[in-house]
Amino acid sequence: MRDFLFIIRGGQDRYNQNSPEEMQQHMQDWQQWMDTLAQKDMLVGGQPLMNEAKTLIDGGQKIVDRPLAEGKELIGGYLLIKANSLEHAAEVAKECPSNEYHCSIEVREISPM
Repeated sequence: MRDFLFIIRGGQDRYNQNSPEEMQQHMQDWQQWMDTLAQKDMLVGGQPLMNEAKTLIDGGQKIVDRPLAEGKELIGGYLLIKANSLEHAAEVAKECPSNEYHCSIEVREISPM
């Protein structure tokens, strides 16, 4: 199996409209999905990300406060998984609980060094 990165963007606007109970259920859905991946020895790791960021540009000479992108482009988190192929990883990404909030998930294979 090879390593893949899921970059999860957007969906925060819809998620923020949830009641506290709906937010709790969503977190439980995430935990169940990640537990299922772990039981299949597919889960490597992952975490949600904070909104605040700094981007170094111009060879590190300039620091820009982020995010500057629209909410739909904001990276909300990442997941590292193991899968047999890019197609297999994309199928796994279809089961992500955040899809109900119309996020986008970029699936990228991690290149071996």
